[in-house]
Amino acid sequence: MTSINSFDQNLYRLVVRKGREHGLEKLALSVSASGNGSLYLYLAVLFLIFDDKGESLLYSMLAGFIVELPLYLLLKNIIRRPRPCHALADGVASFEPADKFSLPSGHTAAAFVMATSIYLIYPALIYVAVTWAFAIGLSRVVLGVHYPMDIFAGSVLGVTAVIVGQQIT
Repeated sequence: MTSINSFDQNLYRLVVRKGREHGLEKLALSVSASGNGSLYLYLAVLFLIFDDKGESLLYSMLAGFIVELPLYLLLKNIIRRPRPCHALADGVASFEPADKFSLPSGHTAAAFVMATSIYLIYPALIYVAVTWAFAIGLSRVVLGVHYPMDIFAGSVLGVTAVIVGQQIT
């Protein structure tokens, strides 16, 4: 397990360093903010208004979030992994995160709930949806508030939540 943590910390340092070298913080802040939640609602409403499959997208998202949110809170409070910006001597963050635990990434989980729901209803949009979800996760590492493994865990949680949500609805 130590080698996994070491790899995760080293990859975090690499991503943060490269992000700062290339001046990506401002872009990362914008991409990260797109995953704060309100955009999901706006997109769902737009699809609901302008497309006959919009209702299916809304139901898929809601079912996914109903599964994802409690699991996210449970995992975050059981695992209690400190954020890299608080745990590492060289950890830096572009802003102070709302809570002190990092695993799993809630932004990434929510983004993958949305991306997976879009894929199920509008398969042609898979590349756009997954690229956007991945960009949200990567932005959280660039900003210094998550390790890469937090992003991986969040993506798995988001996809799994939609699949489980589909089964229980």
